[in-house]
Amino acid sequence: MLSRIAESLFWIGRYIERADDTARILDVQTQLMLEDPGVVVPTTCRAVLSIMGAQAPAGVELDTTRLVELLAYDLTTPESIASSLQAARESARRARETLSEPLWVSINTTYRAIGAGSFRAMRPERGLRWVRDQAALINGTADATMTRDEGWQFLVLGRNLERADMTARLLASAALSPGHAWTTTLRACGAHEAFLRARRGMEIDREVVEFLLLDRLFPGSVLFALNRAEQCLSNLESQALRTGFESDAQRLLGRARAELEYRSITDLVADLPGAMDHFQRACGDTTQAITRRFFAGSEALAWHGTRE
Repeated sequence: MLSRIAESLFWIGRYIERADDTARILDVQTQLMLEDPGVVVPTTCRAVLSIMGAQAPAGVELDTTRLVELLAYDLTTPESIASSLQAARESARRARETLSEPLWVSINTTYRAIGAGSFRAMRPERGLRWVRDQAALINGTADATMTRDEGWQFLVLGRNLERADMTARLLASAALSPGHAWTTTLRACGAHEAFLRARRGMEIDREVVEFLLLDRLFPGSVLFALNRAEQCLSNLESQALRTGFESDAQRLLGRARAELEYRSITDLVADLPGAMDHFQRACGDTTQAITRRFFAGSEALAWHGTRE
């Protein structure tokens, strides 16, 4: 497969997942700020921006309206939903000949709602639900219409790397917040109902962290996403390698998984921000290694901003 096509599919997976996760986070956090009088709105807004690797404009008083503007509609903010969907559509255009017609239509139609102003015209809560619905439509269309060839492997690889990275960001942020907002974190990951069924509602640090990091059956957990990403990499390398040598990307991803899987949950909870920052760096290094291995002549795209 041409490296240009492979790279486009990889980033389609990442951008759609990023838009979906950002919509979930904004939906949960804005509801929390509206419903809980004890929440300090500017502080919470800055925490949400930090999760996304974004920074607040200097001298701007942050509130829910400004937060939604920055992370939902603003095309000049690289971390926004609008920017992610625009980038996904551009990647899809570059890989147009390899996409199924229904998948191209679903991505292009979603993007056109951004350009036409339809997304901005919706009430924020309805618009965020629309983004989640469109992400589910795009992912479902890809699942139903793409053959399980190299293109599919790159798309799913990107999707799962992004999911693992985002969940790690959310866990680090929750660990640093007063009172540890575990229910909010579970809802932002779409994991609240699954957690209640699996853990019988014990929303304590150890239980939530263990579920979101290490649950083997929940698709939003870090371990589940890493396992899927590793399988994609293995499938992509299987025909290129004739010995037991693994690529740098496989080694980096396997090491990151092992460091989470075989470290005691007590140690992880005690140093969750540090462990998640280390993991996010490993995800960044893995993306760089994937770019060097498969996307000749390209530079790896990355999250913007700094982690705090």
